[in-house]
Amino acid sequence: MKFDEVERAIGYTFKDKSLLQRALTLASASDDNNQLLEFFGDAVLEFIVSEKIFAEGKSEGELTERRKTLVADSALAPVSEKLGLDKYLIRGKKDVGNKKAVPSAYEAVTAAIYLDGGMDEAKRFVLGSLDFSERNAVVNYKGILQELLQAEGNPCPEYIREDIGTPQNHRFKVSVKVFSKTFTGECDNAKGAEQLAAKSALNFYEKIRK
Repeated sequence: MKFDEVERAIGYTFKDKSLLQRALTLASASDDNNQLLEFFGDAVLEFIVSEKIFAEGKSEGELTERRKTLVADSALAPVSEKLGLDKYLIRGKKDVGNKKAVPSAYEAVTAAIYLDGGMDEAKRFVLGSLDFSERNAVVNYKGILQELLQAEGNPCPEYIREDIGTPQNHRFKVSVKVFSKTFTGECDNAKGAEQLAAKSALNFYEKIRK
């Protein structure tokens, strides 16, 4: 492995090069692999992300969903590829289609940096490589609403669907009754309409809570 290339890509120079090698070694290639580093890195990453988004002024449910989006494999994979970590993975000969290995490499490298240089260096790596903008964030309004209602001892909301479109062009209207009011959402797919109805209910809740 060309350590200097990897270190330039991630912006960190390791004192203990074996940590970097281990972070990029898959179980298919060696018993001394990155699985434990991936486990530890997941926790370090969640802490750094949680600390970063804590001051955004959102509710607990919204922050939970935002963190989930930021640390999901679908978010980490393109970051890992942008850094070139996928090219430096040490795989077994028959290990060619392991897609999980790409986002896992980011978690393992995060842990390796933490162990080698401490939390400040791990933060610098994560904050400098993750995209914290909300332009691609997918918010699960249904999940947030359900969590809110359950926290207050209320039953899960029931969503009522109605296809108001045509056989050629479906259009769904969904209604949900919470907070003694009925909220609706419309979209060309049922799930999207449910999310919009839940979002409308949450917006109402935020207004009455102030």
